[in-house]
Amino acid sequence: MATITLKGNKINTNGNLPKVGSKAPDFVLADGDLNNVTLDTYKGKKKLLNIVPSLDTPVCATSTKKFNEAAKKKVNTVFLMISADLPFAMKRFCTAEGTNNVIPLAMMRSRNFAKDYGVLIEDGPLAGITARAVVVIDENNKVVYTQLVPEIAQEPDYDKALAVL
Repeated sequence: MATITLKGNKINTNGNLPKVGSKAPDFVLADGDLNNVTLDTYKGKKKLLNIVPSLDTPVCATSTKKFNEAAKKKVNTVFLMISADLPFAMKRFCTAEGTNNVIPLAMMRSRNFAKDYGVLIEDGPLAGITARAVVVIDENNKVVYTQLVPEIAQEPDYDKALAVL
């Protein structure tokens, strides 16, 4: 269990992020066309997972836009934006904001992703959705970087995450 804050108030996640050097947990998430995608869908590519509570919040929107810009410069890399939002809402956001370099993925069918990555918020007003985190996974599905953002209202450290790509 990890402790983070929401506007200074302590809340807890169900666990901890995967350890750097470990094999990334597999997942099943839904894409914008309601297809299931897994870690294997992106086999042979580097993966940046931008895990956010909801794209319908200013900080989540900002991080998606910033990673979208960074994605333009990276080859053999996918930028996955993962949230509890429905695929329809995520697609609408990405279309409206022109963030076509990132791939929005939804946890609509299961919270197992959040549990397996240790980011499921267990208490407080955001219980049931994810904490803000970034996980970078290499081409062989090894975790090479993690950040659990200590305050949900703060942005992640873009520079550190992008440096490992």
